[in-house]
Amino acid sequence: MRVLVTGASGMLGGAVADALAERGDTVTLLQRRPAGRPHREILADIADQSAVAMAVAGQDAVVHLAAKVDIAGSRRDYVRTNVTGTRNVLEACRVAGVPRLVHVSSPSVAHTGTSLVGAGAGPADPARARGHYAHTKAMAELLALSGDPGPPAVVTVRPHLVWGPGDTQLVGRIVERARTGRLFLIGSGAALIDSTYVTNAADALVAALDHCPRLDGQALVVSNGEPRPVAELLASICRAVGVPPPHGSIPTGPARAAGTVLDAAWSALPVLRRSGNPPLTRFLAEQLSTAHWFDQRYTRSALDWAPRISLDLGLTILAARSSR
Repeated sequence: MRVLVTGASGMLGGAVADALAERGDTVTLLQRRPAGRPHREILADIADQSAVAMAVAGQDAVVHLAAKVDIAGSRRDYVRTNVTGTRNVLEACRVAGVPRLVHVSSPSVAHTGTSLVGAGAGPADPARARGHYAHTKAMAELLALSGDPGPPAVVTVRPHLVWGPGDTQLVGRIVERARTGRLFLIGSGAALIDSTYVTNAADALVAALDHCPRLDGQALVVSNGEPRPVAELLASICRAVGVPPPHGSIPTGPARAAGTVLDAAWSALPVLRRSGNPPLTRFLAEQLSTAHWFDQRYTRSALDWAPRISLDLGLTILAARSSR
């Protein structure tokens, strides 16, 4: 197939592009900066409607990963990339008659701050999603799945906490906080959370592309299916990359209250936003203190897919790459 991948400068987008090319698909990348991969590139903003239309024209399928992923920032920026960008991709696919679209979302679109234990892919809920990222991704998912029957067939995949070598999100933030002595547990650290090694997430997205017509209109959560206590997972990643593990903990109630105050301060004061991310947000406090792991039986059956890199093997790979 001829496949357009948006957001391929990120770790997961790049892995998807490479996996598609390795099996013989012709891959085009759309992102704002060069991805450094041997594929045709179109450098443009996903919010640029004409650029998106040009990139989509002539494609057989689109994997849409481009998103603003962060824990703070202006809501307008999240809307521009996550909502307007998704709307542009959908409209371009409809106009060009592209038959398949895999929309990459997040389990946070259905996380309302309470524990998710063996959950399925609940409905995206913008009204209750926590933080600008989750809120706008929920809006985008509803857009993606609300189209009339006909091209494109759309399946939404929600990879959960994707990590691996070169990860600037989960692993990168853990490393930065650990090195500066700011990596703490929230509560006891006993909450079970699942995650997804990048190779497994990329495989699942390729499988979703292949099964897209049959799964039209569905949302699927993808993970390794190996939940671990958050304290154990953080300590394992720290050992793999050679940084100190979390030291100490903050009680859950005060952490959530502090996150709420810091969210408001960073939203109201541009000078704080320019200084970087807040040390804690309400969303982060909730994510680190509540269980969130998912029943993978339907996802694996629907995609005819299973993870090929276990959590422990992924940590071994991460350690080997980090020591170079």
